[in-house]
Amino acid sequence: MEYVSTRGGAGAVDFEGALFSGYAPDGGLFMPQCIPSVDGDTLRRWSCLSYRELVKEVCCLFITAELVPRSTLNDLIDRAFSRFRHKDVVHLSRLKDGLNVLELWHGVTYAFKDLSLSCTGQFLQYFLEKKQKHVIILVGTSGDTGSSAIESVRGQKNMDIFVLLPKGYCTQIQELQMTTVIEDNVHVFAAHGNSDEIDEPIKELFADVDFARKYNLMSLNSVNWSRIMVQIAHHFYAYFQCAPSLDTTPLPVVEIVVPTGGGGNITAGCIAQKMGLPIRLVAVVNSNDIIHRTVQHGDFSLSESVKATLASAMDIQEPYNVERILWLLSGSDSSLVKTLMERFSMSKSLKLPEDLHRKLSKTLRSCSASDEDIVQAMQRCWEENRYLLCPHSAVAAHYHYSQPDSTPRCCLAPASAAKFQDALLRAGLVPQLPPEITALTAMKTRSTPLERGQDWAQVLREQIEVTAQQREAPGVWSAPPGQREITRQGVTQT
Repeated sequence: MEYVSTRGGAGAVDFEGALFSGYAPDGGLFMPQCIPSVDGDTLRRWSCLSYRELVKEVCCLFITAELVPRSTLNDLIDRAFSRFRHKDVVHLSRLKDGLNVLELWHGVTYAFKDLSLSCTGQFLQYFLEKKQKHVIILVGTSGDTGSSAIESVRGQKNMDIFVLLPKGYCTQIQELQMTTVIEDNVHVFAAHGNSDEIDEPIKELFADVDFARKYNLMSLNSVNWSRIMVQIAHHFYAYFQCAPSLDTTPLPVVEIVVPTGGGGNITAGCIAQKMGLPIRLVAVVNSNDIIHRTVQHGDFSLSESVKATLASAMDIQEPYNVERILWLLSGSDSSLVKTLMERFSMSKSLKLPEDLHRKLSKTLRSCSASDEDIVQAMQRCWEENRYLLCPHSAVAAHYHYSQPDSTPRCCLAPASAAKFQDALLRAGLVPQLPPEITALTAMKTRSTPLERGQDWAQVLREQIEVTAQQREAPGVWSAPPGQREITRQGVTQT
């Protein structure tokens, strides 16, 4: 199994190469050169597996035994899921009116990204220990990715993680889950910009090939193939939980409704579909609706600005994983994808070729939900089931409630409602906070501010250099210059 760039300008790499690269050297994203097929007999056999075992089966299709022996792979995945609160790792809640909610949020940070990032953290550690290597991880987050990435690598001596969060665009809980992690290898930056703006300095550093190579830079955003790979298992598990029977030929179709921001989860669904899973995919978005417009009209163009919504983790204008979907649907036409992405990069506006748009709209359905739609779905679900949805899950529920048919359907729930108190209060609902989340407000925090007008890429560059020097030099670690350590009593500049 080899991985190639969606833009065709980089050599093929193995799983380890894709894992440590993030973006490909030509600016594209890594994808498997060949998508493995899964036949009906295999699907029927897999239907009896737990989620944990299903992840193992999926991963071993994309990671060769020569690279990671199967027994080792199994151990890494077991270790990854050892901190999850639910015995089954994920859980399906069957609610009234055919609403099936697959809870993907039983990890440490109460978000679905714990699933893929906990595994990715284990894969990284495995290779780093073998090669006695150190890496620096760069992550931009719209809310949940940052805390999940931090938890997956906190305290590891051979990894430093630099996380950029958009100040004021995350919920207080999301921000505290990042800034309260006081570890030598965790560096959090609170940027005065939106989710798309914080991606720019990260892209700039990765584009500086010499700098990226010197400091072993890598990404844990969903540009990283490992995250997409693990998320493929969500779709298989959702299908097996909601398919009425696997005794028929052809196998029944299940509709999977995917709350969509950067597009990693919906990309994983497209790959599962390509592998032979009989699913119909629905990408559901909030008012930042570029994916909806792309599916409906072939219009992959930015709006004037990012709109702040209740489903804040989906407040994204540039869903970079669309590039992977276009590569899949174009028959791996890297030349076409390169042309399209370069055109979009220059003008921030792109009209898909008619044939490609036709394939996309055949592969995906889409729906956009306003804040009012989100609130109404949250309220209805509570009134009918006494079940609290997070605003992102409510986007999926909104789609379900709008459908007149009785198609077997599974709504992916990316986060716990406990992380979104403001949205619950807006819906007139009472937040139910677990003690781990309540405790965050009393904990010390630490972060470095990035103000408008600063050269954010240069700030990151300098602090990466300082951190690398401190890692090489003996003695006691100290916080990089500019980092703020905040206690309940005030602010201490360190």
